[in-house]
Amino acid sequence: MRALRVLITNHFLRGRTGSELYVCELATSLLRLGHTPIVYSPQLGPSAQELRKSTVPVVDNLDAIAAPPDVIHGQHHVETMTALLRFPNTPAVFVCHGWLPWEETPPNHPRILRFVAVDDTCRDRLVCESAVPEERVSVILNSVDVEQFLPRAPLPAKPARALVFSNRASESTHLGAVREACRRTGLSLDVIGSEAGNVSVQPQNVLGQYDIVFAKARCALEALAVGNAVVLCDTVGAGPMVTTGEMDRLRRLNFGIRTLDRDVEPEVLQREIARYDAQDAAEVSRRIRTSAGRNAALDQITALYHNVISEFGETVRDLDAESRAEAFYLRQLSDHYEQQRDTVLNSRTFRLRQQLLKLPFAGALVRSLARRS
Repeated sequence: MRALRVLITNHFLRGRTGSELYVCELATSLLRLGHTPIVYSPQLGPSAQELRKSTVPVVDNLDAIAAPPDVIHGQHHVETMTALLRFPNTPAVFVCHGWLPWEETPPNHPRILRFVAVDDTCRDRLVCESAVPEERVSVILNSVDVEQFLPRAPLPAKPARALVFSNRASESTHLGAVREACRRTGLSLDVIGSEAGNVSVQPQNVLGQYDIVFAKARCALEALAVGNAVVLCDTVGAGPMVTTGEMDRLRRLNFGIRTLDRDVEPEVLQREIARYDAQDAAEVSRRIRTSAGRNAALDQITALYHNVISEFGETVRDLDAESRAEAFYLRQLSDHYEQQRDTVLNSRTFRLRQQLLKLPFAGALVRSLARRS
């Protein structure tokens, strides 16, 4: 297959969220295979700097790209539509990474020829909520770099150390319940994540120090690849410990929101901790490392790029339909921001601020703070 110029879009590139890490790994993998990835995001930061160190071009202005891409790998609808409008002769693939975020809503445009869901939950969002034809949707499950996330030493017969691996973990979310469950079961507990103020740039070097990891989605997959016993858990709920009996079902759901169907309570987590089985966890890890490696997923996505480019070359374009789709999208976008504006204007905080502005001293203070921010 010929080398491709691939434009990858994302809402921001400034941290270590799931979609940002996906972009970084996809772009560097494409580069290694001889393709030319270009990453576009209007909000750049440390993630963008990491990509540029790897010699991946990163832009926040599409006019900086002199040669049009062969295909657009769209993530997040605003940035995807921006790329489609800037490059009117390029087809696209849109990838949905989440059930809830507004940014993951799939846009409707004739040049988006294929849609990708990272799990069965996202597939249902595309097909059952957004009217995407089922034959246009591929499920390409999230993967893990098994060459970086190497197996740990065998787990002990009895667990001693536990880790919460989540950017959202804090005392105001689910961390308190996990901490209490660990206290009751004699486990020491550490936390990795942005909300806890302890971001790990290389979690593959840390995970092997722990026996049980509380995580979901990508974090859970990485911990499983290393060989930790994993209890699915995050702010939205708690799920089961990942065992051989349920691994296949849970992986189809990306160890994500559909698996977190119980309240995050110490008693719930205690029951899952009690299911700890070092041998079973080792077998789960072996299966994950065999079935969830990055190379297979990369083969799937690059084959999809080529199929989309080939199909687009044989398609009779309807430019009027493209224009109508773009106009409809802009109208939807306008309606959304109007609703957001109404929500802000009707909020208690906004009304209180307006009242404060009417008071001489308080008004001057509020205006001074606004200028500083």
